[in-house]
Amino acid sequence: MKARCVMVLGTSSGAGKSWLATALCRLYARRGLRVAPFKAQNMSNNARVVAHPDGGEGEIGSAQYFQALAAGVEPDVRMNPVLLKPEADTRSQVVCLGRVDAALSAQPWRQRSARLWPLAAQALDALRAEHDVIVIEGAGSPAEINLHDSDYVNLGTARHSAARCWLVADIDRGGALAHLYGTWALLPEDVRGQLRGFVLNKFRGDAALLSPGPERLHALTGVPTVGTLPLLRGHGLPEEDGVFDDRTHAAGAVHTTVAVVAYPRISNLDEFQPLRNVAGLRLVWARTPAQCVGADWIILPGSKATAADLAWLRAQGLDAAIAAHAAHGGRVLGICGGLQMLGEALVDPHGVDGNAAGLGLLPLVTCFEPRKTVRRRRVTLAPCPGPWAALGGLTVQGYEIHHGHTVQHPALAARGELARELSPGVAWANPAGNVLGVYLHGLLEDPGALRALFGARARPWDEVFDTLANHVQAHLTPGALDALLNP
Repeated sequence: MKARCVMVLGTSSGAGKSWLATALCRLYARRGLRVAPFKAQNMSNNARVVAHPDGGEGEIGSAQYFQALAAGVEPDVRMNPVLLKPEADTRSQVVCLGRVDAALSAQPWRQRSARLWPLAAQALDALRAEHDVIVIEGAGSPAEINLHDSDYVNLGTARHSAARCWLVADIDRGGALAHLYGTWALLPEDVRGQLRGFVLNKFRGDAALLSPGPERLHALTGVPTVGTLPLLRGHGLPEEDGVFDDRTHAAGAVHTTVAVVAYPRISNLDEFQPLRNVAGLRLVWARTPAQCVGADWIILPGSKATAADLAWLRAQGLDAAIAAHAAHGGRVLGICGGLQMLGEALVDPHGVDGNAAGLGLLPLVTCFEPRKTVRRRRVTLAPCPGPWAALGGLTVQGYEIHHGHTVQHPALAARGELARELSPGVAWANPAGNVLGVYLHGLLEDPGALRALFGARARPWDEVFDTLANHVQAHLTPGALDALLNP
């Protein structure tokens, strides 16, 4: 028997689709149902390494990874069969069932859908055969009428699955009732008939003041408003799109300021979510040298376009700010693309990313190659002097997603100028121990690393998912969850 499908559509990006879908995964799983998430196509540079049906590993969007954890199932590549990873404003890397497809990556966008939809539909059907409920997340807005002919992520998936749908809008931005009505009006008639409820998200104040808006909307469309969800701060789920705040810190007097360099093609920024929960830590997204002033740490995060982001960093004058910070003994951490930037050079004989001189803070050279490294890792870090000494001897868990490999610079190595290798092929530090580069994403999510660096407790994911689920359930109309699930 095929699983029943429910679908969360949104009036726009950022409306709360990922957030609400995660809560639904948890709510239905708590009823003892076998639940799996699904998003036919995701566009994001936030990705996680998960199981592949062939026994290997692949990558999916972080949103579906966390939705699977909320549902209590092992994440796998079928839950997000198509992942687009933007490399420039008009170019994306296409990942199909967890693996890069170079041929599709080179094709014009509108020509891809005909080839991608069968792959996505097959993945959805396979999941339906193994579960009781599939919670489907839409993408952007289903009312983009210029895209209707090729929109398999919203319209194609809704039709294929016969999903019962909710449409969510961000009321905090204003105009939510118009967004809901306009989206409803522009939907094709058959998909419009699959709508079972409107959800107003991120509401502040007294919900009674909304009347008679939802009632008028119901009269116009025949679709009831099934939930008005108050704005929930500090829920702990990483943001799906963009940096989560310009500046933020948890409770308590600030004792540590961490500046994360927010270059245009930043990737895997969701791994910094745990820093928001560290008491006394202030997190700053740095786009100018001034935003690095006073920082205790500077982090160079992952990048989907390392050479281009390095050029941007230099154009902002951030290279000098990072070098000065390191020269004065300040902590610098480079993760994945950030590690590559910290070296002496980027060498690209195959045209994968680009050639560039590095920042020269670690005596390393990175050579890009077409094959992509995608794997989960558990490594033990060797002792390290200086500011990162607390990590020495720790066994930490994370994942790698990168092109190319990094080695000691041959000429500098011949002169005895070596980086301290904390884990072979994964982590290096400078002799002073204040500049650290790692290929391991998730280091700052590891409970042992958080405890060693800050004395902080990692918030359990189950606690995060239950907080979301309880919040949503408390603000839905009675019976809304059953009505969405049952004919």
